[in-house]
This record gives sequence, C-alpha cells and structure tokens, in this order.
Amino acid sequence: MPAPALAEGVLQPGPTRIVSLGPLLTENLFLLGAGERLVGNTVYCQRPEAARFKEKVGSVQELSIEKIVSLKPDLILASNLTPRQQMDQLRQLGLRVEAFGQPASFADICSHFRRLGAMLGLEDRAEAIIAQAVAKVEAVQQAVRPLPKRKVFLQVGASPLFSSVKSSFTHDFIELGGGMNIAGEQRSGAMKTEQILALNPEVIIIAVMGSEHGIGSEEKKRWLQFPTIDAVRDQRVHLLDPDLVCSPSPLTFADTLITFARLIHPQAVINLPAFQPQP
Repeated sequence: MPAPALAEGVLQPGPTRIVSLGPLLTENLFLLGAGERLVGNTVYCQRPEAARFKEKVGSVQELSIEKIVSLKPDLILASNLTPRQQMDQLRQLGLRVEAFGQPASFADICSHFRRLGAMLGLEDRAEAIIAQAVAKVEAVQQAVRPLPKRKVFLQVGASPLFSSVKSSFTHDFIELGGGMNIAGEQRSGAMKTEQILALNPEVIIIAVMGSEHGIGSEEKKRWLQFPTIDAVRDQRVHLLDPDLVCSPSPLTFADTLITFARLIHPQAVINLPAFQPQP
C-alpha cells in the first residue's frame, strides 16, 4: 500500500540538505516524501531506485569526512554502525549529527520513524504511515491468535550460524506472526547445528546477508540434509530477502510480518484493512 502523498506546492519545514549514513535511514527519508532533500548517502543505500543516484560519501563504516562536508548538509543521519569517532569529528566541525540506534522491536521501529518525521517537520505524514503499519500488524495478530504457536528458527547469519533473539526486532516477526522463537531465550544469537537439531523447529526461515550470491540457497540445501527436523520433513524451509527482514521501515516490517505469518500458518486468513490515500 503506498504511503500517503504530500500535497503539491506545500513548503515543508525542517532541514533541506540531508546526508544519510545508513540504508534504512535513506529508505525512511523517501517513505516520508523527503527524498529530494537528500544530498548524499552511502554506497549501500540502494532502495528506492532514486537513492542509487545520490552522491556517495563512502560505506556504512568507512566514510569520507571531506565529501560529507563538501555537500554542506544541515542534517546528518547516523546509524548504529556509524563510527563514533567520525560522528564526533563531524560535530566538532559544527555539523548537526543525529544518531539512530538499532531498533529492538516493532515499537522501536515506529518510534525511530516518528522521531525522524519530527526532525523533518513531517510529523503528520509519519503518524499516518505508522497507523497503516500498526493496522496491518493488528490484522495479522487477530488472524493467528486462535492458532497454535509453531516452533520457528529464523536464521540471520551463516558463518557463524546466527539466529534471532529477543533483543532484536526480528524476534517480533516470529512472535507477532504466530510462532515461538526457538532461540528466544538465548542472550546471544550464536548457535550450533546440534542445538537446532535438538530444538527441532517446525518452520525454518533463512534471511542471511549475501543471499544474492547464493549463500541463502546453500544454507537451505544444508538444512535439507537433516530429514529428522520437522521443518524439513514438512517442506517448510523458506528463503526470504534479508534486506526486508533486517532493515525494515514501519511499512516494510508490517508487509514482511504478513509474509512470516503466512509461512508459519498457511491456513491463516488475514483480513487487511483498506487505506485511502491522504492529501
């Protein structure tokens, strides 16, 4: 569902020359309708398509301070991966740097988005988008509530083997989607194959970085070698785009949650709300 449109010809308050140092921050800027304010981002900022054509200031963790300064930004958006030393350096040069941490839940994702909207003077648009996302999440919860929870293993790393834990928003994909996270009680996401075999998940969802190079497919082949796992026996080992799973905006979280719910409970009937575009 497209986000509410901005009224044409309306001058929007807030910063007008923004540098984004993270792909999710870039995506959220465009979702808020502020893509034209973006003057620079990282080489990893690939969504939406227009983000690819912005000036590049380096990678997520290796930035060109000189390039950033040359763009004369009035706001720099830093991610949890932005080196603190470089943030401090930019601030010492008199530039405004706003840092966003890694969200730990869907509620955090919405909170961060709301904060960004406030910075840009786009509070109403941010709230409308969040309301759409929340409505979709509530529709999923209503659909899966009467169904039995299924044991789910969400794999987000291959070498080493890494899973989703409660301190990560990815845990919400499982819980809100009607599943039970087999790694939910672990402090660290690091796991061993033997642990997964013993916990015997009913659904395996693979969303590892590097899937575009075949890593995800290789991991799926590896799991299919263990027919004693319920997920393998029932042909419920699935691949998902790691970009959607690991870097969601409020709306992409909600849409990805719908996918999770349908993978965990194919029989679930999700009655999604209809939205009217807003001026």
